[in-house]
Amino acid sequence: MDAPAPHDSNAALTIGDHDGVRVLTLNRPRARNTLSVDMMGALEAAFADIDASEDVRCVVIRAQGPGFCAGHDLKEMQAHRNDPDRGRAFFTELFAQCTRLMGQIRACPRPVIAEVQGIATAAGCQLVATCDLAVASTSARFGVNGIDVGFFCSTPSVALARNIDRKTAMELLLTGRMMSAAEARDAGLVNHVTEPEDLSSTTMALSATIAAKSTAVTALGKKVFYEQVQMPLDEAYQLASEMMVENLMLADAEEGFAAFIDKRDPDWRDE
Repeated sequence: MDAPAPHDSNAALTIGDHDGVRVLTLNRPRARNTLSVDMMGALEAAFADIDASEDVRCVVIRAQGPGFCAGHDLKEMQAHRNDPDRGRAFFTELFAQCTRLMGQIRACPRPVIAEVQGIATAAGCQLVATCDLAVASTSARFGVNGIDVGFFCSTPSVALARNIDRKTAMELLLTGRMMSAAEARDAGLVNHVTEPEDLSSTTMALSATIAAKSTAVTALGKKVFYEQVQMPLDEAYQLASEMMVENLMLADAEEGFAAFIDKRDPDWRDE
């Protein structure tokens, strides 16, 4: 089922809710939904609100227009070349803001799904790579093509290299070539590829499946997953074992086990 149309159509980011799924829609289609300072600020505020909400169980990021996100707003960046420091202070804060935003998405206790209908380039590709899951249309394309304008995509490479193999990532970074949705799926950047007309329904079906789970358990699981993948094997197992015990102490684990034994659906308390 498709999510309802988001409200406030004049905003850079529009927000809608559907059965526990918070839908964030990038709404600068003429600018290919570039991550301007205002756009990133709106996303930062949206994720702060999600963190404080008990009603949100899953998050979807989608976009209006032909492009998902074309990265940073180069016109906005170029305008600061006229600053006394040729833009250094602005650029420094811009990438600090982007890093904060990507950190918010990763730290968000709710699973985040990117729904990609068109191009996702540079920081837009970084956004997809940072989300926990991604569903793409067959017409979507992915790239880190800053190299084409004399700008190596260093910060996008951080997320990209944690999704796909290093040689493929380096080829994309050095050549600027675009990757098809099918190649992105095979490389591990995307989970599912659908026909354009099925994109929203596929995403919402996936989000509904996740939203039906215990939020306490998914929050714990997401946190542990990203912590352990950065650790040596022994440390990862130690952390995972400790968190398995903590998980078993949750009320929802007790309820889930009881429901399985009783052959009934669990009644999650989300705690």
